[in-house]
Amino acid sequence: MGFSNTPMAWFKKENQQESGEEEPLKIRSAEGLWVKCNNCREIIYRKELERRAKVCPKCQYHFPISIEERIAMVVDEGTFQEMDRYLSPQDPLSFKDTARYKDRLKTYQEKTGQKDAIVMGDGEILNRPVVLVLLNFSFMGGSMGSVVGEKLTRGVERATAHRIPLVVFSASGGARMQEGALSLMQMAKSAAAIARLQTTGVPYISVLTDPTFGGVTASFAMLGDIILAEPKSLIGFAGPRVIEKTIKQQLPAGFQRAEFLLEHGMIDRIVERSNLRETLGRILSFF
Repeated sequence: MGFSNTPMAWFKKENQQESGEEEPLKIRSAEGLWVKCNNCREIIYRKELERRAKVCPKCQYHFPISIEERIAMVVDEGTFQEMDRYLSPQDPLSFKDTARYKDRLKTYQEKTGQKDAIVMGDGEILNRPVVLVLLNFSFMGGSMGSVVGEKLTRGVERATAHRIPLVVFSASGGARMQEGALSLMQMAKSAAAIARLQTTGVPYISVLTDPTFGGVTASFAMLGDIILAEPKSLIGFAGPRVIEKTIKQQLPAGFQRAEFLLEHGMIDRIVERSNLRETLGRILSFF
C-alpha cells in the first residue's frame, strides 16, 4: 500500500513546484517513512521496523543498528564504561582522494560523535563481566585503521590481564585505505594479541553483523573461540565479482550469507537479535 502511494506523492510534489505553490508539510514529512530491505527488497514501514528491533518482518534480515542501540540491547543497563574514548586517528600519509582524509575524519566525527569507528570498554551481560568491543559501520564503513587496531588490541590485552571474557561485534568493509600499510599492519597486531589471549584460556566471542568484510574478516573477526552471526549477514573477504574474475568460476547463490557459512562450518551459530543477550549470557556462564 505504501509503495503504491509513493509515485503519487512525487507526482504531486512536481506539480506543486511547477505551479509555484508551497509544498505541503505532510509530503515533506512522508519522506523516510518507508525502508527497502537489503535482502528481500520489500518496502517496510519504518516505525514497524523500529518496533521489531530493526528486523525485517518479511525475511528476518537484521538491519545494521547503532553502537548505542547495540549496547542497550546486549549490556546490562548502566554497566558499560567506555575506555580510551578520545584516542583519535592521524593522517600520516597526508592522504587525499575526492577529499582530504583529515576533512573526511572531521565530517564523520561530527556526524557520529565518536573519534573513530570503534568503541571499547567494560560492561556486564547478565551480571557477568566482559570487555566489549564494537565497530561502527556508520564511521567510514567501520574501516580498520591504526586507532581501530590499537583500541581493539588494548581491549584484548585488558581481557588477558584481568581474565575477563572478550566480546567483539564486527561491522566493517575492511582495512582503511587512507592509512595505507599502517592499516594492514593492524591485522597482524590484533591477531597476535588474540593469540596471547587464547593461551590463557580466557574466552573470545566474536559476533558478526551485516556486513563484515575485508581485513576485519581476515583477522580478528574469524578468530573467536565461538563465532556467532546475525541472520542474513553478509560475511566475506572480497566481493563476488572480484572472486569470480579471479577464480574464473560461477559462485553459488548466497555464498557470503551467514546461513551458507554456518552450513559449511565457518561459524558456530546464527542468533536472532532478540535472543543475542540471552545466548551470550549462557555462553559466558558455561565458561
